Amino acid sequence: MNTIDKYIIKKYLSTFMFTMAIFTVVMVIFDISERLDDFMKHKAPLSKIVFEYYAGFIPFYLNFLSPLINFIAVIFFTAKMADQTEIVPILSGGMSFNRLLRPYIIAASLIFVVTFAFNIYIIPRTNKLKVGFERVYVKPVENNTKSSTHMQIDSNSYVYIDNFDNNRKVGYNFVLEIFEGDNMVEKLMAERITWDSLQNHWRIENYTVRKIDGLKEEMIKGTSRDTILDMEPRDFEVYDNIFTAMNMSELNDRIEKEKTRGTGMMVDLLLEKYKRFVYPLSAYVLTLMGVALSSKKVRGGIGLSLGAGIALSFTYIVFIQFSTMFSLKGGLPPIIAVFFPNVVFGLLAFYLLYRAPK
Repeated sequence: MNTIDKYIIKKYLSTFMFTMAIFTVVMVIFDISERLDDFMKHKAPLSKIVFEYYAGFIPFYLNFLSPLINFIAVIFFTAKMADQTEIVPILSGGMSFNRLLRPYIIAASLIFVVTFAFNIYIIPRTNKLKVGFERVYVKPVENNTKSSTHMQIDSNSYVYIDNFDNNRKVGYNFVLEIFEGDNMVEKLMAERITWDSLQNHWRIENYTVRKIDGLKEEMIKGTSRDTILDMEPRDFEVYDNIFTAMNMSELNDRIEKEKTRGTGMMVDLLLEKYKRFVYPLSAYVLTLMGVALSSKKVRGGIGLSLGAGIALSFTYIVFIQFSTMFSLKGGLPPIIAVFFPNVVFGLLAFYLLYRAPK
């Protein structure tokens, strides 16, 4: 690594951090102006606002906007180097354009590693703080009830709950059907099912059990009994962004259960999982595109390059949202929806590099 490499890496990372700081200040100011009424209405303590809400808000949105921040940083300092005639002497001194990309790739790799670590380990934890705060002080759900839930809890057992109250951890009109092959051998119906948080099991009340053995049937009635089922109250949570607050272990466990249960959340779960692994790759894609767009000195200074960079970075973010919606609503496989924006813009980046003046 020579002096030029160190110079470019320093400029890259310092500009990236400076841009991130500006975005942080702007986001917090706008969010405070929007959320202040909610904070005052629900009497949110200042300590919780700072150490729970904004401790989750800032990492989440900086991570979401990191492609935009990264692209703007690359465009800004590279265009400034070109405008100050720093790139032309470097290339004239014998360094090839491909060799010039090395410090950019090194800096992008550092950003990739940090972003990847945040996606896997940090963001889910900070999101738990943010989501927990929002449930109480921003968007409290008064009627937190999930209706008409069908669920398969193992290969032979199927559950139906008419209404489940997440606040009280109580379900109404509970039905459990057990099959052997295509034949139902037992059906349990209960007026209520309640979660016992101390014993970690369910209690069914006012129940009837119908046992079927060929042509023989037996009816058993009771008022209350405890039972263990492979489901928990969190399986019925209806809060927004609940999957973003799960760590990888919880997310993988929920995906495995969803394969059996089929509650309709599989696409959301897979999208959340794949995003954490794939989206940090944008550091490489947008870095290459930014260098290709801004390494040429143009009349009028850096304004044109910066404007084109901002437009393309917003297009990239919009492209991500469109592919996500196509997956959620249009049946596009989640793995394709997550990779597609990076593939398209990666090809565009290589095309721009090919056309860049060398």
